[in-house]
Amino acid sequence: MTRFNIPRGILMAISLSASMLAQSPIASSAETIGTARQVYDGTLTSDIQVNTFRHIERLFPVRVVKHGPHVLALPKAARPLAQVEFSSGDKTYDLIDYMALNRVTALLVLKDGKVAYEDYEMGNTEKTRWMSMSIAKSITSSLLGAAIRDGHIISIDDPVTQYVAALKGSAYDGVSIRNLLQMTSGVHWDETYTDPASDRRHMLEAQIAQRPGAILDLMAKLPRAGAPGTIWNYSTGETFVAGAVVSSAVGRSLSQYLSEKIWTKAGMESDATWWLESPNGQEIGGSGLSATLRDYGRFGLFLMNGGVVGGEKILPDGWVRDAASSKMIGGKNVDYGYMIWPFAASAGSVNEGAFKAYGIYGQNVYINPREQVVIVVWSAQPKPGGKAVIDDADFFAATTLAVR
Repeated sequence: MTRFNIPRGILMAISLSASMLAQSPIASSAETIGTARQVYDGTLTSDIQVNTFRHIERLFPVRVVKHGPHVLALPKAARPLAQVEFSSGDKTYDLIDYMALNRVTALLVLKDGKVAYEDYEMGNTEKTRWMSMSIAKSITSSLLGAAIRDGHIISIDDPVTQYVAALKGSAYDGVSIRNLLQMTSGVHWDETYTDPASDRRHMLEAQIAQRPGAILDLMAKLPRAGAPGTIWNYSTGETFVAGAVVSSAVGRSLSQYLSEKIWTKAGMESDATWWLESPNGQEIGGSGLSATLRDYGRFGLFLMNGGVVGGEKILPDGWVRDAASSKMIGGKNVDYGYMIWPFAASAGSVNEGAFKAYGIYGQNVYINPREQVVIVVWSAQPKPGGKAVIDDADFFAATTLAVR
């Protein structure tokens, strides 16, 4: 049990959680996995890393995100993707190169809502749930949009402390929900995954401790680095706060609200799971959600359609357009929206207007509304950041052209 990095005081709660999972379709196999610290240190060997990424519900207590009775069909395209050849940097690659060199463990290409390509590697199957890492941030931001659409939150410019009283008197005084979504709170944060002294690792240790309220206590102690709205600084801590805003506003857990507003409405075929700060506690808004490849694809279709499902508007008018567009921060253009990454593509290029949800180790949901293309990539790259051999943007552009 020590491999789970969980203190003895909550082993009984974890055992109960594991027992509940064993009785559900999300039960884990006996594959050997690593620890949460090893994931963020980047010290897992290849086989253990893949096992861990597809069984992250074994690292911490989770809450289940229920799917509904209606499943959105993803029929096969009449003309499947046959080959992709492209240049990246000063070299030429093809589809097999991309998958091998970027350690891709699953790939899905949807064109007009139909499957042009689907492949699973390294023991994964269509039933596998795979970690999202920071793709979860884009899900949390979408839930915030849904809460505004539902009237639980009045405005994107409401103060954070109106919904999260635990942050009153902290550096989050004067910070708006918009600041959270754009990562412009001005609150100091060090996101370095591999540095045990960073704020991101302090957040991980708070999660390992499994004490209710530990992460908000950490966030409340952070100093101010600048005025709200003037500095862009990527922060997973910000997304935990955003999740706390949503759950406080809607009066239920993120998992339940995600099930109600997106997972059932958008026709997901499988339950997902989401890491918790503590047993029965708050979801980790910036990571820890695990879902199947096709359901990530359906989430991409949900965003590509502007958050409208079967004529029902789940997100406010124009939300996805605003969420997926670059922002001016402190007089500089930043290619970041509301926890979504727009592509800095020149006018007329295939990636113009495209955006993505992205997570470390090479997790991607690429969305191109103009071309009606969604591409989902699972990867198991050797380190948390900066280890992709081939630029994903080049592969996405070439693949989009290939399925035109």
